[in-house]
Amino acid sequence: MNQRFLHLVIGFICLLLAPGGARAQKVPLTRQQYQQDFDYFWNTIRTDYCYFAQKQTDWNQVRALYRPQLDTLSSRRAFVRLLEYALAELYDDHAGLGTNRLDSRRLVPSGTDVWAEFVNNEAVVLAVRPGLGAERSGVRPGMVFTQVNGVLVEEAIRPFLPRALRRPDAAARNFALRHLLAGDHLSPRTWTLRTDGRPLTARPDEPIMKLENITYPSRLEARRIGNMGYLKINNCLFDNGLIAPFDSALTALMETQGLILDLRETPSGGNSTVARAIMGRFIASEGPYQRHELTGEETQTGIRRIWLEYVVPRGPRYAGPLVVLVGRWTGSMGEGLAIGFDALGRATVVGTEMAQLNGAIYSYRLPNSGIGFNIPAERLFHVKGQPRETFRPPVYIDLKTAAKGQSAATDPVLGKALDLLAKQKK
Repeated sequence: MNQRFLHLVIGFICLLLAPGGARAQKVPLTRQQYQQDFDYFWNTIRTDYCYFAQKQTDWNQVRALYRPQLDTLSSRRAFVRLLEYALAELYDDHAGLGTNRLDSRRLVPSGTDVWAEFVNNEAVVLAVRPGLGAERSGVRPGMVFTQVNGVLVEEAIRPFLPRALRRPDAAARNFALRHLLAGDHLSPRTWTLRTDGRPLTARPDEPIMKLENITYPSRLEARRIGNMGYLKINNCLFDNGLIAPFDSALTALMETQGLILDLRETPSGGNSTVARAIMGRFIASEGPYQRHELTGEETQTGIRRIWLEYVVPRGPRYAGPLVVLVGRWTGSMGEGLAIGFDALGRATVVGTEMAQLNGAIYSYRLPNSGIGFNIPAERLFHVKGQPRETFRPPVYIDLKTAAKGQSAATDPVLGKALDLLAKQKK
C-alpha cells in the first residue's frame, strides 16, 4: 500500500478512537506560524535544491504567488494543499511532502501504472506497469491518450502545469501529464485512448483502486530459466533486511551460466547500504560506482564539493555474465545500481529510460506544523560524468515497437537479456 496513504488512514482511525475523537485535535496554527513555516520551506529550497539550473522555475515568483494565500488560510489541510502546489512548481518527481490528503495526487512513479509523454504534441503511452489497472484495462505502449475523465488531455493537464516558469518547458508539460494520469486516492480514473485509429475506453481503477494496495509475492523472486539465474527485487531497496535473502538466493544460483538482475519494480528507491551490498557480490576489487556533487555548499561558499562513492567486494563473488534490467519503475537507488554496474563494467544494462528521479534527497521538517518535505540536494552522476537522470541503457528496447503484434504477457526486455546471455555462454 502507498505508505503516505496508509499513514493517513491509520492516523484518522487513531483520532476517532482517541478520547474526544475529533475534538482532541491540536489547536490550529496562527497565521504567523503558517508564514514562518512557509518561509522556512521556501528558503530551504532556495538554498539547498540542486536542480534550479535545469529548470525554468522562477522561485521568487513562487513566493509571490503563494505566500499571500496564507492570509486567508485557516487549516492544516489547506496548508498541505498550498505546499503541494508550491512544490509542484519545481516539476520534480523526487521532491515531495511527507504527508498528503486523500485528494492529493498519487506519487510518481511509485503510485502509478502508466508512463506517457508528449510526442509530436500527442500524449503517447511509453510504458505500462505489469499486473496493475492500466495493463488490465487494455492499455499498451504506443497508444495515445485523448481524454481523461471526459476532458481533452490538453485541457485536463492545465491544473497541473507550473505557474511560475520563465518560459515554457516540455519537461513541465510531461510532469503535468504524469500527475494527471496518476489520479488521486479517491476518484476512479476513466481514460479515452486511440489505438490503430480506434477508440479505447480504459477504467484502470475498476473493480478496485489497486494502486492503494500494491502487493508482491515476496521481496525477492529467484528462479532458474534454463541454465540461467533470475533475481527480481520487488520495491525493497530501502530495507537492509533484503541483504541476507539476496545473499542466500545468489549463493543458490552460483553455478548458473549467467544471471539476470531485474530492477524494473524498484520505484520507491532505497539506500546505498543495500545497493553496495548487492554490487559487492559481483566484483573482484573495489571501485567507484557513482559521483556526488553537493551544490548547496557551492551556493553558500563558492567552493565546489564533489566526491566518488566506492563499492567494496564482499562474500563469494558471482563471476558469470550479468544482465541488469531497468525501466520506468526503476527509481532513485534502483537507478544508482544501474549506473553503478555500468560504471564498474560488471553488467550489461538492458531496458528503457528509468524513472529519471533527480539526485539524492534530503529530508526537512517545518518548525510549527511538523510537516516533512524532501528535495534533491545532491546531484548524482555516472563516474564518467553523465547525470544519473539522463542515463539510457546501452541495450535499449523501444516498447512501442516491441508491443506491436504481441500480447501483454510478452516481455521483450527479459527476452533480450536471455538472448545476450545465451551468446556469452562459454
